[in-house]
Amino acid sequence: MRWSLVTLLILSCLTSGIQAQEPPANLTAAERGYWFILNKPYLIPDFDNETFENLWQSWPVKERHRVESLPPEVRREEIFSYYGLTSRPGESSEKPLQYVVNENGQYYMNCFSCHGGEVAGRVIPGLPNSNYALQSLTDDVRTTKLRIGKPLSSRDLSSIFFPMGGSNGTTNAVMFGVALESYRDDDMNLLSFRSPPKLVHHDMEAPPWWHFKKRKYLYIDGFVEKDYRALIPFVLIRENDRAQLDEWESDFIDIYAYLESIEAPKFPFNIDADLARAGELVFNNNCAECHGTYGKTETYPQRTIPIEEIGTDPVRLQALSREHRANYGKSWLSHYGARKVKENPGGYVAPPLDGIWASAPYFHNGCVPTLEGVLSLEKRPEVWKKESQEYDTEAVGITFSAYAHIPDEVTAPALRRRYFDTSKPGKSNSGHDYPDLLSQDDKKALLEYLKTL
Repeated sequence: MRWSLVTLLILSCLTSGIQAQEPPANLTAAERGYWFILNKPYLIPDFDNETFENLWQSWPVKERHRVESLPPEVRREEIFSYYGLTSRPGESSEKPLQYVVNENGQYYMNCFSCHGGEVAGRVIPGLPNSNYALQSLTDDVRTTKLRIGKPLSSRDLSSIFFPMGGSNGTTNAVMFGVALESYRDDDMNLLSFRSPPKLVHHDMEAPPWWHFKKRKYLYIDGFVEKDYRALIPFVLIRENDRAQLDEWESDFIDIYAYLESIEAPKFPFNIDADLARAGELVFNNNCAECHGTYGKTETYPQRTIPIEEIGTDPVRLQALSREHRANYGKSWLSHYGARKVKENPGGYVAPPLDGIWASAPYFHNGCVPTLEGVLSLEKRPEVWKKESQEYDTEAVGITFSAYAHIPDEVTAPALRRRYFDTSKPGKSNSGHDYPDLLSQDDKKALLEYLKTL
């Protein structure tokens, strides 16, 4: 990929003051896909720059006092950090990776909101955004608009009733798709009325995008055969009719090509080579059957593990009804059945493990902060809170503090969402207890090997 060239081309468009709707010429399909995500809005604007600059005034008192005397440019950095936003790799622009920002200073959520994050001091497009505070951002945008006299959007109103995410780093994304799809017919035309679907709200961590090219079926339950139209449900807002989808279809073909091009990031710290070689044997003897093999000859079986066997939180599997899956399977989204849909997947798909060091927290709901906890059940905290952006090279994952419960003195909802409480529905950290059969030495070696993937 010619990312240095792409960055220069993007910068030339952005700094020229032109809000282009089409990418520069002579880009590959994958490069165009990256450009589209970063620069072309597919949703309605969430807020404008004035609202963004005033968000801090809606924070809890202590947080507000901490930033009120800072220079505006420093306060802006604090706003980024507070909501889990990052800079754009290779750009000097003040625009966040996670939002398209047009020439009028309007911010539109893009795919990198959930699929673009920071780990070990590096911003990586395609990395799950473990810091994204979507519910807090949504609440604060609404409050700020009311305070400064801005009109509320349809999203500002709907989010009063529709939860965005119960803890930072996770979102209710699956139910977004269910809700949006329910108001379309099989051809993706808008329906004037339909009874609301059953919604089982729950939090999910976004999967790493560098796994996309290995998969034949998408989502943790693998119910949808991979296709570029499977990327479209999240833009099915009422403002986008079928004609708009047809116009954008070629964009999503390019976005699909971009996802197919992403490579897993390499572990940036020291690795004990001898210990890792020992761990490779442990892995191949105990883990490869489900997660595949790595190195010169790679394999990935995309094996679905029955929920009774894997034992991880079942809410995500139960949240999608057979009816919803069947409706998807006969619609435009699946090319009217040309792409296969599994109406009863029965479990979760064991994911590829490339770049696993970077994608903490772990499991589909983001309940375990380190790989050490994945391998040792006693290392899984009941309640935990990310303490910094420092990377834990020993436990491999997030630097966190463990708690018996969320402290009583933490009452502000935005601050409570910084804690992950595994006792809440959909947030269980149970299951995947296969490593219990391994010795402590084998676990240590296996942990070292996982750094190499």
